[in-house]
Amino acid sequence: MAGQITSLRFQKGNQERVNIHIDGEYAFALPAIEAAKLRKGDFLSDEEIQRLRYVDIEAKGYDRAVRFLGVRPRSEWEVRQNLQRYRPRGSEGLDETQIEQVIERLRSQHYLDDEAFAHYWIDQRNRFKPMAPQALRYELRRKGVNNHIIDAIVETETDPDAAALEVARRQAHRWVHLGEAEFQKKLTGLLQRRGFRWETIRNVIRQVWQEEQTDQDNLE
Repeated sequence: MAGQITSLRFQKGNQERVNIHIDGEYAFALPAIEAAKLRKGDFLSDEEIQRLRYVDIEAKGYDRAVRFLGVRPRSEWEVRQNLQRYRPRGSEGLDETQIEQVIERLRSQHYLDDEAFAHYWIDQRNRFKPMAPQALRYELRRKGVNNHIIDAIVETETDPDAAALEVARRQAHRWVHLGEAEFQKKLTGLLQRRGFRWETIRNVIRQVWQEEQTDQDNLE
């Protein structure tokens, strides 16, 4: 495959990539920033071509990770798993060295930060799906976040009583017409699935039932 570069052309559909032709035939493509280091007429040995392809695979992995992070914040573990599954066309994928280089680049650019991710995750749960601290810990561990980060953030940013009360209040109107026993059963099941302890559940159900009864009395 060694030979002389006969042309470097931007791809029609992607001006960030350049097609490299050697001895008149397409050989491979590179990110534009890497292709800018080459010149028409340069001779590339087999070793140099292999190195450039290695560089390109890593660059593709970085681009993939940025797109993956563009959907929502991710933990470092999630990004690493995504890169390990990635198989660019004509490649066996990124090796561990390439993955570590991509991860380190993302860290240095503040795209990856497990502490910030944990703050984000808990904030989203508190807003849209309140859960018990233990359930949040379990979710963050599944995302690969270190325990010392989890413990510090969960401890300061969660209130199990307030979270359980929020869950119960959001759902109470659906079941209050079923009677107190069925109301308690439905809410107990929901709060247990969210990881709340029995003492918290009992107190919250009592409070929310009383609130619902007061509301009903005011309407009559």
